[in-house]
Amino acid sequence: MFPPRPALPALAASAAALALLLAGCSSSDGGNSSGSGDSGKEPAIGTVPTLLASRDLAFPLDPYIPDPRQRGLLDQAQDVLVDQCMQRYGFRYPLRRQADPAAKKDNARRYGVSDAAEAERIGYENPAAKAAQRQPQPPLGPNEKLVLHGLDVDPSKPVPMSQEEAEKSDVATTVVGGQRVPAGGCLRESALKLYAPSKDTVDLMVPQNFGFEAFARSREDSRVRTATTSWSECMAKHGYAMNSPVDQPPGIDDANISSPQAIAIAKQDVDCKKQTNLVGTWYTVEVAYQKRLAEQNAETLDRVKKQLDERLRLAASLTTAG
Repeated sequence: MFPPRPALPALAASAAALALLLAGCSSSDGGNSSGSGDSGKEPAIGTVPTLLASRDLAFPLDPYIPDPRQRGLLDQAQDVLVDQCMQRYGFRYPLRRQADPAAKKDNARRYGVSDAAEAERIGYENPAAKAAQRQPQPPLGPNEKLVLHGLDVDPSKPVPMSQEEAEKSDVATTVVGGQRVPAGGCLRESALKLYAPSKDTVDLMVPQNFGFEAFARSREDSRVRTATTSWSECMAKHGYAMNSPVDQPPGIDDANISSPQAIAIAKQDVDCKKQTNLVGTWYTVEVAYQKRLAEQNAETLDRVKKQLDERLRLAASLTTAG
């Protein structure tokens, strides 16, 4: 879930693609993140724990956002739905993904490099950023491509925003082999069935957006800014001019991200985070912002959780049968 280098773990590619495919397809209910009178105030945080490595940190919004294992299951289920749709027209969808039951949430780089052993081994390289690439799609015939992707339509024109609406609409549809092809083809139909079955579905990006908001607010919080300044001063004492703990150092890029120079800086980076307890402070502050947003949007998040559970049950039934 920073331009230019995000500090909050980026959305999985599948979720990002869905956000584009379904742009606004669900309910417009985005919660009320500014509904409390104290939204502009910095939340109380209590005692700050001493923390360094962030890989296994948990957050208040975690129950509302699919974890990597669940995302894998949903990806697999969506491919089953695409294949089911394609079969109606005499085609198959071979690009079926398989969920990894061992996949785990990884916050290792949430606040920049913070694992001493990893910094010493690979510097600023982020293993989690090496997302698995899907195999190339085989060449498609004209009708097969039309069934999979649907018509090219004017993006300014409205299309159904839920499967419930799509089943009653002829907008942006076409016909192949005597059967109607839905708007957006089988790819969009699969996404709607899984992520927006009805008009009251909460947009899948709502809890993600709450997380992005909490992270952005925590980054500007006075306590985090103080910790960041202390960390920056620590780095400067060792000859490294760095202002952001979540960015790569000047002069370090993909070509030398694990070079001896990068490793030396990364080791000092982690040591300065340890000396200033930057991770402990930032985590505690971010949790406070997430907790406040969760409390302000409890009703919306309750719906999100119920719909996520329903979605995962559907995904499990599809992948078991598929």
